[in-house]
Amino acid sequence: MLKDITIGQYYPTDSIIHRLDPRVKILFTFIFMISLFVINTFAPYALILAFLLVIIKVSKIPLKYILKGLKPLWILLILTFSINAFLSPGEPIWSFGFLKLTMEGITQGSFMLLRLVFLIIGTSVLTLATAPIELTDGIEKLLNPLRVIKVPAHELAMMMTIALRFIPTLLDETDKIMKAQMARGADFESKNMIKRAKGLIPLLVPLFISAFRRADELAMAMEARCYRGGDGRTRMKEINFSSKDYVASTIIVIYLGVIVAMRWVGI
Repeated sequence: MLKDITIGQYYPTDSIIHRLDPRVKILFTFIFMISLFVINTFAPYALILAFLLVIIKVSKIPLKYILKGLKPLWILLILTFSINAFLSPGEPIWSFGFLKLTMEGITQGSFMLLRLVFLIIGTSVLTLATAPIELTDGIEKLLNPLRVIKVPAHELAMMMTIALRFIPTLLDETDKIMKAQMARGADFESKNMIKRAKGLIPLLVPLFISAFRRADELAMAMEARCYRGGDGRTRMKEINFSSKDYVASTIIVIYLGVIVAMRWVGI
């Protein structure tokens, strides 16, 4: 199940989305995230779904591969819906003890569920369609104006990209350690929460040791290549805006305008 998480992975294909400037894709992701919380009715979600499906189709990333990333999070999705459905105030339609299922709660839970699903899919498309080095350069370029107030743009971009890059690696390492510990008798599936918590100790200790070792190896490798930060650093591939980036930016602005207009009109 851990291997099904797609956030942080890169899916190499030759598509228009892959060839876009990383700054455009990062800004689109932020605008997309904002748009999910702007709407307050169900109708705009049809537009968002259609927009996402078009982007996935153009990116040439299999829809099945993206949806696979939702499998490890189904417990979180069900929990989010249940909390909103049972704990939101309103006229109860079913009750059991202190739990009261309300129509307002079901509506709010459905909103949160859709927002989470679209949020995960949208961010997955960003990481799947952008190489780690391009993502670093894009974040750094966007943070460059903050250097005026002494914000270390390059270092922040590098840290975020490395953290994102190592998510699949650490998940793979976790899966290997779990299998090794289960072969030695560790219990990760017990219904007893205390036993399950104790079973996590032989998982977390080797995982932390492995993470520190990988971080140390990465630091030594970067130092051996004379890495000295962003000042005076040259790049093999410079990122520049092209005509397709301006077209994509225009589409993003139109998308945001339509979403805001739908909220304003009350659709």
